Amino acid sequence: MNRARQASGGAVAFLIATVVISNLVGCKTQGKKSELASAVTVESQADGIHLKTGQAEFVLTAAGNLLGHFKNGTQWLTLDEASPGSGVVVTSGKLVVNDFARDLGHPQIQPANGKLGSLGKRVEVKGHSPGAGLDEILTVEVYDDFPSLALLSATYRNPGEKEISLEGVTLQNRWLNASLADSNAKPHEMWAFFGSSLKWGKDDVLPIPAKFSQDNPFGAPVETHDDLGRVGGGVPVVAFWTRNMGVAIGHLETLPLALSIPAQTTADGRVNAAVDVPASTMLKSGESFSTPRTFLALFHGDYYEPLSIWSQAVEREGLTRPKTNEENYAVSWCGWGYDSNVTPKQMIDTIPKLKDLGIHWATLDDRWFDNYGDWQPRNDTFGENAIQRMVSDFHKQGIKVQLWWLPLAVEDGKFKYGDHKYVVSNVVKEHPDWLILDEKGQPARMTRNLATLCPALPEVREYYKKLTERFIHDWDFDGHKLDNIYATPRCYNPKHHHKSPLDSVYAMGEVYKTIFETTRALKADSVTQSCPCGTPPSLAWLRYMDQAVTADPVGSVQVRRRIKMYKALLGPNAAIYGDHVELTRITGANSDNEQDIGDDFASTLGTGGVLGTKFTWPDYGPKLQNVYLNPAKEAHWKKWIALYNEKMLSKGNFLDLYVYGYDAPEAYAIEKAGAMYYAFYAPVAAEKDNKGGKWSGEVELRGLGHAAYHATDYVDGKDYGTVTGPTGKLHVDFIGSLLLEVK
Repeated sequence: MNRARQASGGAVAFLIATVVISNLVGCKTQGKKSELASAVTVESQADGIHLKTGQAEFVLTAAGNLLGHFKNGTQWLTLDEASPGSGVVVTSGKLVVNDFARDLGHPQIQPANGKLGSLGKRVEVKGHSPGAGLDEILTVEVYDDFPSLALLSATYRNPGEKEISLEGVTLQNRWLNASLADSNAKPHEMWAFFGSSLKWGKDDVLPIPAKFSQDNPFGAPVETHDDLGRVGGGVPVVAFWTRNMGVAIGHLETLPLALSIPAQTTADGRVNAAVDVPASTMLKSGESFSTPRTFLALFHGDYYEPLSIWSQAVEREGLTRPKTNEENYAVSWCGWGYDSNVTPKQMIDTIPKLKDLGIHWATLDDRWFDNYGDWQPRNDTFGENAIQRMVSDFHKQGIKVQLWWLPLAVEDGKFKYGDHKYVVSNVVKEHPDWLILDEKGQPARMTRNLATLCPALPEVREYYKKLTERFIHDWDFDGHKLDNIYATPRCYNPKHHHKSPLDSVYAMGEVYKTIFETTRALKADSVTQSCPCGTPPSLAWLRYMDQAVTADPVGSVQVRRRIKMYKALLGPNAAIYGDHVELTRITGANSDNEQDIGDDFASTLGTGGVLGTKFTWPDYGPKLQNVYLNPAKEAHWKKWIALYNEKMLSKGNFLDLYVYGYDAPEAYAIEKAGAMYYAFYAPVAAEKDNKGGKWSGEVELRGLGHAAYHATDYVDGKDYGTVTGPTGKLHVDFIGSLLLEVK
């Protein structure tokens, strides 16, 4: 497989973008340099250069492989198979360059003193390809503060007189063998996490089958060939793990770089994965191309560990997590149960039931507006200041309100979504030059086949600042539900004078930052929720929200997996909206025939998520019966919402004590106010409807102290007696889920 050719999606000016990135490698921390010695040791051996910490050992070989060994207890383990090929693949024109001679005998070793810490080691190895005429510098960095993380980057320079075509560079090319760390496993038998945004509802946590291939593009849009049009974005992390150890690869830059991390099983049963960096450039005499910093992370556990390591590292690089407020954790009701033609009366009539259930947040969802882009109220449903009056009615009853909308999307008179045929929005009529254009000079499409305003333009960012002020200040909403948030298309509009078509991709986060900061300034207790429907979030906007959301989960299993993902990315007490509980059991493959009939609150409560629902009330007829809160359902809703408000586990400290895919039953642990809370989930009875099955057997209560504890099922009140730490053991029988409080 020619990875560099696969990854080359239009990154003609990637060199320009990487000028900034390569400069970051040499950044120094401010102030007096620490006089302490780094714990990282560097040693040249016959098989390569070894960088060793107390937790890991990294080996850079002459073939450019960066191999990893991880210390699990007293054992040193690896998943890296002896390489059948190079760890670095350079493509020049149509040729793969494989004749690099690297001088491992004379590495340049310096202190690694960057944003990841003031202590560490940086190793540079020079190389040269006589066939391609390219000089190479491979750089490995290991920091004391991140002892199981190694950064690998490369720079290629043309020292000759003739131009050299550089198509792409593959780093971290590796062959993984699960049996090296688990003798009972076949080579491919490991679990994986893929942070790529590929398709609505696609699992991002899965066991690797014997035959598998997935490209995993990041940053730029991805075609879906359905009514969504395009998705894309993602968190640039791909991870693999067995019961004993795991490895993860990706990049550590703070921009949503357009690259890919393909993974596939090989003919001999191994798993091959790498980071493909497109170049598509001609290097003139003396010019250089630098890759972003890729990483190799070693860990014990599941995808939580590498996502947490990555998140802490990019925070050091400048993507700081926003502070939370109390309102982030409140149970929320959404008007989407009434679908796209919701009326003010339907919204307002629900208020008595919200108050009865103890809910003080509501959301006005999709299609309250006339068109995408102008965001004015529909005359047929919300005419004559109906929105302002509705918000006022909710506020008088002590209920805060969010508004659904989709930044950057505009209508240009082509296509439709659902029953809404697109017109030409006023903002497009007045500012046609704001549009992103594709390579053919036509409006570039984003999700729902909508045209797109270019976020790299300051006037576009100012437009969204004014829209935010209208919604929050003028209309008095208390926050946003920003939905369908995927990647921004590349921009080839000549009137924008971009240095690179990727400027629009990289600037996307600036619009979301503007919305977030403007809203916070107007209302300190506002809640901005961001939803990348059915996919992982995007690096572009990950830090510019109050509340993440499990994003249209297909059943309970995805609710739990995604809450764990976000707890790793945003912090163990981050506010993660479990989305509408009705989505915990879903029938139908698309929005035209979707039937949401779930009632599994336990999957959100037990994992530390924030409860949500979209019930309709009172009874508006047979069309809304699936989500109508009838008397039987009402008792169930009231019980679980009361439990949530009593325990508030979403504010607790999520603990990564169980390994997904290997610990049975599926388990989670949260510490709060001196007590431990455990959640166990039986395997689903049927994959297509996600109904919980039965479990009978022993469960482990991990993370306790050396003392006696009392265990209680806090949902049904069953007393499980006394257990003794540090690992308590109970024999249990349950259907679906078991939630325990242990004191």
